[in-house]
Amino acid sequence: MENRTDFFDHLRKGDAQTILEFLEKDPGLANVKDDRGSTPLILAAYYDHGELVSLLLQHGAEIDAKDGSGNTALMGVCFKGYASVAEQLIKAGANVNLTNAMGATCLIYAATFNKIPIAKLLLEHGASLENKDARGNTAMDHAKLQGAKEMIALLENHH
Repeated sequence: MENRTDFFDHLRKGDAQTILEFLEKDPGLANVKDDRGSTPLILAAYYDHGELVSLLLQHGAEIDAKDGSGNTALMGVCFKGYASVAEQLIKAGANVNLTNAMGATCLIYAATFNKIPIAKLLLEHGASLENKDARGNTAMDHAKLQGAKEMIALLENHH
């Protein structure tokens, strides 16, 4: 469907006005998935388009919807390091403890990629230190594997 392709193209560009026009014509687009199983919210977060994240949430986007790999919008920003969008999603009610297909959580991503501000935010909002991924590693294990001293200290102080 050409309409859907255009919608996702504008979404990736961060074209909020055009996305608003699409959503006003077809509110169902807020939760449609692209060819890889990503929702508009996941893509808006992944590309650090905070204005689009707000717009999509206002139009009924499912905050904890998962893509083809089981990742949520919040997981994507924890991996990429977009703290302001992470805060936006958490304040809107995103679940900080969901797991993807590999058992990874937002905190595991933040620890693996050494995203200190995001890890702090997640811990302040109840992220579990106990969750283990498919290989049996916790966020602390990932921080140690990366040799991320500041992250290790942060996680230790939260026990």
